[in-house]
Amino acid sequence: MTTQQKRSYFFCGIGGSGMLPLAQIVKGMGHEVGGSDRSHDQGRTPEKFAWLESHDFQLFPQDGSGLTSGEQVLVASAAIEDTVPEVVRAKELGCPRQTRAELLSDLFNDAPCSLAVGGTSGKSTTTAMLGWIMEAAGKRPTIMNGAVMKNFVSPEMPFASAVVGHGRTFVSEVDESDGSIALYRPTVALLLNVSLDHKSMDELRQLFGDFLAVADRGVVNADDVEAFRLVARAKEPLTFGIDNGCAALGVVEGSMAPGPILQTATVVDRRDGSEHALKLAMPGKHNLSNALAAVAAANAAGVAVADAVAALGTFKGLARRFDIVGTSANGVTVIDDFGHNPEKARATLRTLKAQPGRVIAFFQPHGYGPLRQMGHELAQTFAEELGPDDLTIMCEPVYFGGTVDRSQGSERIVDLINSAGGKAEYVETREDCGKRIVELAQEGDRVVVMGARDDTLTMFAESLLQRL
Repeated sequence: MTTQQKRSYFFCGIGGSGMLPLAQIVKGMGHEVGGSDRSHDQGRTPEKFAWLESHDFQLFPQDGSGLTSGEQVLVASAAIEDTVPEVVRAKELGCPRQTRAELLSDLFNDAPCSLAVGGTSGKSTTTAMLGWIMEAAGKRPTIMNGAVMKNFVSPEMPFASAVVGHGRTFVSEVDESDGSIALYRPTVALLLNVSLDHKSMDELRQLFGDFLAVADRGVVNADDVEAFRLVARAKEPLTFGIDNGCAALGVVEGSMAPGPILQTATVVDRRDGSEHALKLAMPGKHNLSNALAAVAAANAAGVAVADAVAALGTFKGLARRFDIVGTSANGVTVIDDFGHNPEKARATLRTLKAQPGRVIAFFQPHGYGPLRQMGHELAQTFAEELGPDDLTIMCEPVYFGGTVDRSQGSERIVDLINSAGGKAEYVETREDCGKRIVELAQEGDRVVVMGARDDTLTMFAESLLQRL
């Protein structure tokens, strides 16, 4: 695709966490952008769609009416059913069709300096950190993320999950779940971790190994056994790690000072012995690892380690990534979090359990398919990471329509958690889960709202805080 040629793009599901930032980037590059969304038709998250319309994104009902010319490019998920009106209409008109990943990879691969963040978990946080470092370094990057980056939020740009830059640098997270990571040709490939999510381990090893092999430089997490095994496939590898003393970039032993809302540590560059004081406004060892990853990737792209570490001192974090909504008058803290697979959930729960107090974990699965794929591992995570006083509460998976098999739901996972020695309750609807949480919560408790693919979870977390 030639980015200079002005085209008309129609996004099916334009309000989604993957589609919205890409639509913003495409529009920022001068193209015409319209779209439809089931959530818009159903009246959910109206403020988001009002913002889109106020910024000249043309919105249509999801009935095919927005497609009027064979010149329009339909951007739609690879998984979308052929019966969706936009797909039917695009076929009738002969519109070219691209998946989100195909369009994004075209734009990304066109950039003179491209930095791709891959791995099973931590991508969005690390992408935001890396984007902020490159911004602070004066690179004016374009950034594609799946989460709102607080450093870039303004009254004009409340949904800053993307940044349209005017430099030569493009920073993006890349997705392995649909295999689309294979489309990218990065200058710097950053591999955070390799663990079970949407694909088998053998498939993931192949995808991530190829991801490193096609890049000019590979940056690899030396603490993650599966990722570190792939380091031989990277050109000019640069490693980072907290625990592995072989890593080029690490942390001075004994320098880590964790806290409930921020942490400090001393970063060491073992290539020259230099040390750099890091202050990070995010708790959790996994976020310290993400910070090291961002510093390493920025360094691989030419930013000095000292400058990268300094930039992270002003990093504000992301929406829905251990996002503290607030503390109620009776001392209950509510946290909004994107944790939805075993590894993400484990990292969040460990961060919570590093501090005293009971945890009530509300978990809304992000679909029936993922629940079948990783349900057993999810159950083990909640059973192992939470203590005898803690509680997991689950409602049915998020479902916005379609033909997915809904025969196995959350009740099975709750039974698995209890069988594994944990404490869990199944409450069918989210509304009733909220009532149960308000009924149970006591002073000093932390209530964490976890799940993905549903923008209204943040509203649910905020409503819990108000009711508490």
